[in-house]
Amino acid sequence: MHQPGLLLDLLRLTLWLALTMAVFVPLERLFAARRQPVLRAGFAHDLGYYFLSSLVPKLLLLVPLGLVAWAAHRAVPSTYYNAVGSLPVWLRLAAALVVGETGYYWAHRLMHRVPFLWRYHAIHHSAEDMDFLVNTRTHPIDVVIGRFGGLAPMYLLGLAQPPGNRMDLVPVLFTIIGGLWGFFVHANVKWRFGWLEYMISTPAFHHWHHTNDGLALRGKNYASMLPWLDKVFGSFYLPRHLPGSYGIDERMAPDFAGQLLYPWTDPEAEKPKVQPAVS
Repeated sequence: MHQPGLLLDLLRLTLWLALTMAVFVPLERLFAARRQPVLRAGFAHDLGYYFLSSLVPKLLLLVPLGLVAWAAHRAVPSTYYNAVGSLPVWLRLAAALVVGETGYYWAHRLMHRVPFLWRYHAIHHSAEDMDFLVNTRTHPIDVVIGRFGGLAPMYLLGLAQPPGNRMDLVPVLFTIIGGLWGFFVHANVKWRFGWLEYMISTPAFHHWHHTNDGLALRGKNYASMLPWLDKVFGSFYLPRHLPGSYGIDERMAPDFAGQLLYPWTDPEAEKPKVQPAVS
């Protein structure tokens, strides 16, 4: 990576982290769902994940997403992509959110069902305390799988990168919105939103995805922004109370390097700990 570009990325990420903390730390102190220190266990590791998983995945995704876009534009008539590309950005973005969320839903669900993929995703679920920064506790390969699942359908359907060499805002906005919403749904706040919780994901909705209250309650709420997808696919769960505990049953390495190597080195990560899929 070019050094000046890397330094600019680090500066941008540092400023964004400072802004995010300035928003969420006071909110989590004022409206805490569970009382816990700001510098809770694993906080330093999550800072490391924040920088690593913000920089590495975008490099790893360049080639596979480029191949998807290239293959799609060769296989699908250009008139279709020209028509989609002529739509207003707001309309393409709205369609991309639904399409991308659906793709992410199934990529996320597979990460819970396929043992090899669960090895990466288990790191994210190892958090035993929930707050906004848990959003960043994600192995870079986990980020790549999730983003590819969300972005690939958008490229295939022409909702991202329409014909022409101009920069397209749709995948950029999709990624930014998803990142912002990720901080929100992991936040340690006790807010409830009534009927909106069936339309837009909230902390209460996503906290149940992280529950460690029993096998029967796992494998729920895979959507990151649109919980009605879980309604459609039978994985929605949202009682009035919040989970009593979070985390995983497997032993997670306590050090940062050990967690990054966990998918390849820990024999206990062979099987995803979720309720069997409904046939």
